[in-house]
Amino acid sequence: MNTSEALIGLNLIGGLGSVRLSRLLEYFAAPGDIFKVSSEKLTLMGLPARCAQAIASFKAAELETEISSAAKLGLKIITLFDQDYPKNLKNISGAPIVLYCMGSLEKEDISSVAIVGSRRASLYGLNSAFKFAAQLAQSGITVVSGLARGIDTYAHRGALKAGGRTLAVLGSGFNRLYPPENRSLAEEVSRHGAVLSEFPLDTEPQRQNFPRRNRLISGLSLGVLVAEAAKNSGALITADFALEQGREVFALPGKIDSFTSTGTNALIQQGAKLVTSCEDILEELFFPLERIKGDSATSAPVQENLLFDKSQAKLYHCIGENAVSIDELVEKTEFSPAQISGLLLGLRLAKRIKELPGKYFVRN
Repeated sequence: MNTSEALIGLNLIGGLGSVRLSRLLEYFAAPGDIFKVSSEKLTLMGLPARCAQAIASFKAAELETEISSAAKLGLKIITLFDQDYPKNLKNISGAPIVLYCMGSLEKEDISSVAIVGSRRASLYGLNSAFKFAAQLAQSGITVVSGLARGIDTYAHRGALKAGGRTLAVLGSGFNRLYPPENRSLAEEVSRHGAVLSEFPLDTEPQRQNFPRRNRLISGLSLGVLVAEAAKNSGALITADFALEQGREVFALPGKIDSFTSTGTNALIQQGAKLVTSCEDILEELFFPLERIKGDSATSAPVQENLLFDKSQAKLYHCIGENAVSIDELVEKTEFSPAQISGLLLGLRLAKRIKELPGKYFVRN
C-alpha cells in the first residue's frame, strides 16, 4: 500500500476526520504504518474505539473498490501530498487529506473568490450573485461555490456564462450528488473548472457534512462574498470559517425589511466589507496582474503594461489620448459590450485608463 492508497483508505474510515488524521500522521513515518497498529494502541493515542477498530479491521478490498469506482466516474483522487493539491486549501487548519476531483485544477485557481448565500434567495440576490460571478470571471478570477440551490447555482452559472472558471464543492460523495437536479450543472462546471469533495463516493448529503464543505469553500478562496443570507443561513458559517482562515469577508447590502438580507446586513455591522461593485472586491484583494507576451507587432507596448490577457491588451491598443465610447470600442473589436465592460474594469484597476463623464475612456 503506497502513501496515496493509505491516505484514501484512512479517509474511508467513518468518524476519523482530517484533524484526527493529521495528528496520527505526526506519529507515523508513513500513512500505511497506521494500519499495522492494534486497535488498543490507537485507542491509547486518543482515537475513539470505533475508529480504532475500523482501522485495525480495514480490508484492502474496500480500498480497491473505492479507487476503481472513482476511475469509472472519471474522477481523480488528490491527496494532501500531491503537487496539484490546491495551494490556498493546503494552508488552512484541518485541510482535507483527500480530494475527489471531477475536472481539473489549474494554477490560476489560486486567484479565487467564493460567492455564497441563501438557498431560498430573492430575485435581487440571485441576479446579484450571477452578475458578480460573471464580472469576476471576466476579470480572470475563479469563482468558488457549493453547487446548492439558490445563490450557489447562480454564482456558478454567472461564471460559466462569462466563459470563466468555477469550482464547486460538494457536501456529499459523488455517488450521492446533491441536489440531484444540479447534476448537469456539475458536469458543466467540470468542463470549465472542477467539482470537488472530501467525502468518499457513497457519503450521503447529511446535515453535518455541509459545515465541513463550507470550510473548503472559504479555504479555496482569498475572499468570500455573501450575496444574500438570512440570520441563521449556512452562508454565515462560511463567513466564520473565512475569518478563522484569514480570508476577506464581503457582503452585499440588502433591504432592511427583507428577511433574506438580515444576515448580510448583520455581517456589515460586524465589520464585513460592504460591496456595491466587483471593483470593490478586486481592489481589496490586490489581485496581481500578469505580464502578457504579444507578437512582434504589439509586444513592445504590451510588455510595458501589466495586463490580464491578450483580449485586454487588444482593447487597450484601441484606447488613446482621445476619448472613446463603448460603442466605438465595439466597432473597433469583435467584443460584445458586456465583454468590453469587464475588460475596461481590469484596465481601470491597473491604472492604465480612466473613465470620463458620459462613459468615455482615455489612456491614463
